[in-house]
Amino acid sequence: MIIIKNAAVIPMAEGMEPRFTGDVAIEGTKIKAVGKDLDAEGAEVIDAAGCTVIPGIVDAHCHIGMFEDGMGFEGDDGNEMSNTSTPELRAIDAINPFDRCFEEAMRGGVTTCVTGPGSANVVGGQFAAIKTHGRDVESMLLRAPVAMKAAFGENPKRVYHNEKTIFTRMQIAAILRKTLTKAAEYEKKLRLAGDDASKLPEKDIAMEAMLPVIRRELPLKVHAHRADDILTVLRIAREFNVRLTLDHCTEGYMIPELLKEGIRDTGAGVIIGPLLCDRGKIETRNLSFEAPRILFENGIEFAMMTDHPVIPEQYLPVCASIAVKEGLPEYEALKAITINAARITGIDDRVGSIEPGKDADIAVFGGEPLDVRSRCVMTIINGEICHNEL
Repeated sequence: MIIIKNAAVIPMAEGMEPRFTGDVAIEGTKIKAVGKDLDAEGAEVIDAAGCTVIPGIVDAHCHIGMFEDGMGFEGDDGNEMSNTSTPELRAIDAINPFDRCFEEAMRGGVTTCVTGPGSANVVGGQFAAIKTHGRDVESMLLRAPVAMKAAFGENPKRVYHNEKTIFTRMQIAAILRKTLTKAAEYEKKLRLAGDDASKLPEKDIAMEAMLPVIRRELPLKVHAHRADDILTVLRIAREFNVRLTLDHCTEGYMIPELLKEGIRDTGAGVIIGPLLCDRGKIETRNLSFEAPRILFENGIEFAMMTDHPVIPEQYLPVCASIAVKEGLPEYEALKAITINAARITGIDDRVGSIEPGKDADIAVFGGEPLDVRSRCVMTIINGEICHNEL
């Protein structure tokens, strides 16, 4: 057993003090106890006096391991630009666990990344939640799939314009509707066939991948920057009764009342970012670091993301700290990169807060986590000390 003692603990858990000086006990791969003056007999004691302990940071949307660092085309496995709809693709088949960015993320206190295909295709494939330490994808995997990627706006238009497949946003919406309709029909055929093998439809791995979406077991993870794209996504979610997250949601802060209505009707989660970047295309012209504060003031829960490699993983806390500078309360900023990120991506049963029974994923900072001068001095993933500067 390992016990971290004498730290400022920010557990990010309901029913606990938001911050207290105390201890965290780890047994095996799980958190055993959180509190004050825990019994340390027989345990390996880590004295973290003067440090701050938070849950391992969770990035709710990125492409780590898919667009490898410093590789170019040879390491670019994030966009399969051969078909506008490719739900059968799986992130786990492209993630390179040896990408050095995993170690950089881990050393920065980021312990879980929700990663997957890019936004070239209208339907892009399955995302996975993966830890930032391990010997291979299987040992790093938290859960797969966690979402089905979809994309609206400039990216599919740009990629497929020359192929004369997509010219307008109307076609993007139509392609998603066709995919969802085909999946619903496939699900109906399976249901009607029952146990009669002679009536089963021919196996379709693309539609098999879409079944959890149609059954509301898996959310669509939808790339949408512009306000009109966000509203189109919500319209389709209502039409097909599917779960979703609104990823990027760049102009969401400009339509807070409409966004709240859409969240109320569909249960959509909001994941904003990347914010620490240039306005590199038309649909990001209204990108603003004021967005987190405005969403918070309107009662909209959200997570923040890096979209790695757009922002390197280890700088997710920097993004949160700049949001604080622009008026977001500090505790809300921490929620956006821990428990909110875990809850919105459906992995909060495992990560996002320091609670007994959850994965022992811990980030220890030498100062305040959102002080850009603070270093992550220790990272623990699944109960293993992966990085230690104490």
